[in-house]
Amino acid sequence: MYKEILYEIEDPIATLTLNRPEVLNAWTDRMSAEVKHALAQAEGDPRVVTILLTGAGRGFCSGADLKRLQALGKGSRGREIPEGLEADPGDATMEDFRGTYTFPMSMRKPVIAAINGPVAGMAVPIALACDLRFASDRARFTTAFSQRGLVAEWGVSWLLTRLVGPAHALDILLSARVFDAAEAERIGLVNRVLPHDELLPFAREYARELATSCSPSSLAIMKRQVYESLHERLGSVEKESVRLMLESFQRPDFREGVNSFLEKRHPKFERL
Repeated sequence: MYKEILYEIEDPIATLTLNRPEVLNAWTDRMSAEVKHALAQAEGDPRVVTILLTGAGRGFCSGADLKRLQALGKGSRGREIPEGLEADPGDATMEDFRGTYTFPMSMRKPVIAAINGPVAGMAVPIALACDLRFASDRARFTTAFSQRGLVAEWGVSWLLTRLVGPAHALDILLSARVFDAAEAERIGLVNRVLPHDELLPFAREYARELATSCSPSSLAIMKRQVYESLHERLGSVEKESVRLMLESFQRPDFREGVNSFLEKRHPKFERL
């Protein structure tokens, strides 16, 4: 079914690989539909606790395919979703986090971007909508929008500002300059930079550690808490966290978490 991505499950991790390496994994309507469909499959699969998104070859994603941009410049507005790839992953109640490319923020499972190379244009908000970002030391970043006569697309002004602050966000958006992985780490755009050959092993081990040590239910609830708290005041967030904490005392995962710690063994949490 998939022509432009690779989708693999190695319990407890699902890996989605953008797979157009000859054009630095340039984004197409088909790739968009395939990614969304695969993420929906991963979200509904109890074998999967964590999800990795990466790119084939030497790039993560170079942004929109140039042929698509050229068609848009000539007035085309159509989006092509191949039959059989319709999907709607994520929590329908998290309306603000279910945009065209921001929907991974509404999913119940952690989505980790393993940024193996250049990230440009619309690939920037796609990477920022992942929950964590680990980058190769070969990664390079540019929004590119201002140099193409475009604007801050796909919610990137919101995403970028909350990660790095308005001063860095404006610099990155207005100048559209290229910056490296070290700077991305320094300003908080990525969580960690790794030597290129260590990126995927590190990301997989991180994902596996989450899956084997942490309650999937806790991961889902905390992810939602973090994103929804961005819209709330501290007082209401604190009250809601107390309510959720009291609920957690009644779940089997709480008992298993305490017992496994006391018995000095790995916990055995139920999958989602």
